[in-house]
Amino acid sequence: MSATQPLAGRVAIITGASAGIGCATARSLARAGASVVLTARRLERLESLALELEDAGSRALPLAADVVSLDDVRSVVDRTLKHFGRIDILVNNAGIMHIAPLEEARVDDWTRMVDVNVKGVLHFLSAVLPHMVESGSGHIVNVGSVAGRRPFPGGTAYAATKFALRALSWGLHLELGSAHGIRVTDIQPGFVSTELLDGDPELASAWAEAWDERRTLQPEDIARAIEFAVTSPDHVSVSEILVRPTDQPT
Repeated sequence: MSATQPLAGRVAIITGASAGIGCATARSLARAGASVVLTARRLERLESLALELEDAGSRALPLAADVVSLDDVRSVVDRTLKHFGRIDILVNNAGIMHIAPLEEARVDDWTRMVDVNVKGVLHFLSAVLPHMVESGSGHIVNVGSVAGRRPFPGGTAYAATKFALRALSWGLHLELGSAHGIRVTDIQPGFVSTELLDGDPELASAWAEAWDERRTLQPEDIARAIEFAVTSPDHVSVSEILVRPTDQPT
């Protein structure tokens, strides 16, 4: 470990690493010395990022997986352990957002958000925690949202998944912190310029109009917060970080 590479020798799994916050976090942790396991559904993007990181002198392993599939998740963890021999950091970043009034009863959208935003996190926890508990150390970072503190019209179901993640993060801290030396951080971003809304062009256009001439957060801003948390001294547990754009009015 060095001042310039405080994560040297550590291994981090980052979900949703093919774009946005996950991609920026992979770059940030790799620069800090970590070996990074990049996982998402789009393998070609992961391979491109892995090549970029390796060209810069880092170690990266791209693994296609869907967090909804427990078999996929277990495969990622098994292959990580075979390749690197350890898991020190898990960044649960994969997430989706569907926006619509509850009265429209878009049950399929609700179910998909629960599957990815909540069950996906639980799947990775179930696969990673035995190894962290055995080693007596580790750091879990859950990428939540300001919506995990207060809902917003049209985003109630999405907010519910992020409230669940906030409760899960604090419960993990209580169960794993002093007993097993495992730290837990809930990162809660405000509006970030990512691909989160790309699946709904009409909504993406409306948000872009609402944010015209306002400064949004960038994925690198959240990656910086994550790096701060995971490079803090072992006796320091950064439990929550709320990061909002200065121009966000709510």
